[in-house]
Amino acid sequence: MKISKYHQFVSFLKTPLLCQDNLNSIEQLHIPIQEIDTDELEDYINFPDKEVLGKRIERLFEYYLQQHPNYDVLAKNIQIIDDKITIGELDFIFLDRNNDNSIHLELVFKFYLYDPTAGKELERWIGPNRKDRLVDKLSKLKEKQLPLLFKEETQSALKKLYITPKKWTQKVCFKANLFIPVSYKNKPFPIINNTCICGYWIPVKEFQQKEYQNYLFHIPEKKYWMVDPKYNEEWDNFENIYPEIDRLIRIKRSPLLWLKNKEDQYFRLFIVWW
Repeated sequence: MKISKYHQFVSFLKTPLLCQDNLNSIEQLHIPIQEIDTDELEDYINFPDKEVLGKRIERLFEYYLQQHPNYDVLAKNIQIIDDKITIGELDFIFLDRNNDNSIHLELVFKFYLYDPTAGKELERWIGPNRKDRLVDKLSKLKEKQLPLLFKEETQSALKKLYITPKKWTQKVCFKANLFIPVSYKNKPFPIINNTCICGYWIPVKEFQQKEYQNYLFHIPEKKYWMVDPKYNEEWDNFENIYPEIDRLIRIKRSPLLWLKNKEDQYFRLFIVWW
C-alpha cells in the first residue's frame, strides 16, 4: 500500500497541536493550512520507500516552511559537536520576514495512549508500547533540546553557517494523535488539546469480541500512522487480519488499526499487549 504525498501532507497539517496555547511554558507554532500551495509537493518531496515516519514529518514540515510567504529556512538538522562527540541537534532555524526574527523550532509528532492507572494526569499519556511518556518528552525539550541553542558549541556552529541574529525566538511544533480507552468516550481531558483525540485503545482480548468482527481493517505501516484512514484503499476482514495482530502482540508490539464500517465511516484503534 502507498499513500500519496499529498494525503500525507494534508494529514500532517490537519493534525492538531498537543496544546492550543503554550505547552508547559513553551511557545507553540501554529500552522494555518489555507496559506500553503501544494502544487509543487510531488516534485519537491522525495520519500525513500523505507524512510521512517520522523524523517517524513521533517520533510513535510520543511515543505510547509518553504511555501509559507513569511518564512525563510536558514538551516535544518544542525548537528552540534563537542570534541568529536555529537551533543545534540537543532531541528530548524528559519527567519520570520514579518519582524526579521530568527526562530529556533523543535518539531515533535507523537502517538500517546491514555492509561488511567499511571500516576498524575500528564504521566498518563504514554507510548503504545509503554516506552515513552509525554512528561519525559516535555522535560527533554525544556532541559536539553531548547537550551542547546545557547551553548558555546552551538553558537560556533551557527556562525560557520553565517547565522548570527541579534534576537532569537524559540518555539515548538508539537503535534499528536491521542488515543483513549473506549470507556472514556466523551470525557474531557485537562491540559491537552482534546481535538488531538482521534481514536481508542483496547486490550487484545476485547478485540476478539463479536462487535469488531463486522468491520473491515487495515494495519498501516508506522510511516503512515499519521494519515487519515479515509485515504486508504486496501481493506481486509477480521479473519484475515487477526493472525498478524496476534503475531505483533506476541512480540509486544501494539498495532494501530484502521477500521471501516458498512456506512463508510473510518476509525483508528490501537490493540495493546499490556
